[in-house]
Amino acid sequence: MRFLDDRVPAHDLTYDDVFMVPRHSSVGSRYDVDLSTADGTGATIPLVVANMTAIAGKRMAETVARRGGLVVIPQDIPASVVTDVVAFVKSRHLVLDTPIQLRPDQTVAEALSLIPKRSHRAAVVVDAAGKPVGVVLEADCAEVDRFAQAHQVMRPVEVLIDADTEPRKAFDALDDARAAIAVGVDADGLLVGVLTRTGALRATLYEPAVDTGRSLRIAAAVGVNGDVGAKAAALLDAGVDCLVVDTAHGHQDRMIEALQAVRALDPGVPIAAGNVVDADGTRALVAAGATIVKVGVGPGAMCTTRMMTGVGRPQFSAVLDCATAARGLGAHVWADGGVRHPRDVALALAAGASSVMIGSWFAGTHESPGDLLQDADGRPFKVSFGMASARAVAGRTATESAFDRARKGLYEEGISSSRMYLDPVRPGVEDLIDQICAGVRSSCTYAGATTLAELHEHAVVGVQSAAGFHEGRPLATSW
Repeated sequence: MRFLDDRVPAHDLTYDDVFMVPRHSSVGSRYDVDLSTADGTGATIPLVVANMTAIAGKRMAETVARRGGLVVIPQDIPASVVTDVVAFVKSRHLVLDTPIQLRPDQTVAEALSLIPKRSHRAAVVVDAAGKPVGVVLEADCAEVDRFAQAHQVMRPVEVLIDADTEPRKAFDALDDARAAIAVGVDADGLLVGVLTRTGALRATLYEPAVDTGRSLRIAAAVGVNGDVGAKAAALLDAGVDCLVVDTAHGHQDRMIEALQAVRALDPGVPIAAGNVVDADGTRALVAAGATIVKVGVGPGAMCTTRMMTGVGRPQFSAVLDCATAARGLGAHVWADGGVRHPRDVALALAAGASSVMIGSWFAGTHESPGDLLQDADGRPFKVSFGMASARAVAGRTATESAFDRARKGLYEEGISSSRMYLDPVRPGVEDLIDQICAGVRSSCTYAGATTLAELHEHAVVGVQSAAGFHEGRPLATSW
């Protein structure tokens, strides 16, 4: 990457401060662009879901990995639960989505409490043997007694497919039948998963992130306190594909010691560590054993660090500086935080990031772990919170004495409760992934790049005023 006219700015820059200049391109189509990362994680798109309790759960991990990204399970989750989550994700089908299952005698009220947890808005009714006998859509439950049973409102399975059916054939079957979902079964007729028309299309556009055994990939985080080596070993035994050593201030002795403890395990998987914002911090973490450095202090939507402490750095410049240092050492960086538009992801990649971590942007989706709530106007939302907030600290210190918990609760950096509204056009994380990847692919075609490495190599970046950024924003109505 170079700056326009080779004029390096004298001050640090956010994503809003910069733009990319179109270059000569021989790339004929956005579909000719390969979005695979080169950081050893096996991701086929450059997106990592941040290790935040309100965002990174098993449903998110399954769905994002199916589309080629990676989810980091938070460090606050008990080891036994992480083991269960990893096993769950690795047992998921690479094409079919995990269905909501109902027994025939379960009520409409139970169906309505479960159906909103899936973007396909449906449940499959199965018999005692696990064979599908019907489908319940959200519309089937409208104006129905809440104590009615599933078998009374279910509709027949209109499209039944073999679990290994080609996505194109599944799409055609759904289109011919005008059905909402296809139900996939194994050779014994047992329910495996479901597939929508959009899901079938996505299966032809994305390559799942899979391990050598063709199971979906997943990462998990560990903190820098306590017996880090033992915690990391437990995560490795659970089968995680990437370890993330995580703390807000990564350029400190505890992080170096934690990284050394993890590296001593010879884990055989990538080790990400952070967070830092400059070349010195990057070099220190790589020297201690990190293969990926997490970059970003304070740009996240739930983070109050910069307003509380004055510490941090504008994210575009932080990524550019750290990526340059990491590249010289054969390492990589993840741009962590501050992305609110697909353009921000493209700019982070142009600056040299191998992947971009996303948190709050994905909080308001069907796949995030929180309950789907509604405000007074009926708008659906989920509650998100920062990982240094009072709410997160309370959960993290639940086993400590009341005195120690109260004392730690006096210090917080982060929002404890924020409403993240579901976009009515893009309510699922896959909808947002489509939007982001479409933008990044188009950015690559403008830069004349077919890979992320070429995007970084070819990108020419200019600096703009606030008016320049505003000029590029679309208008929902005329002026």
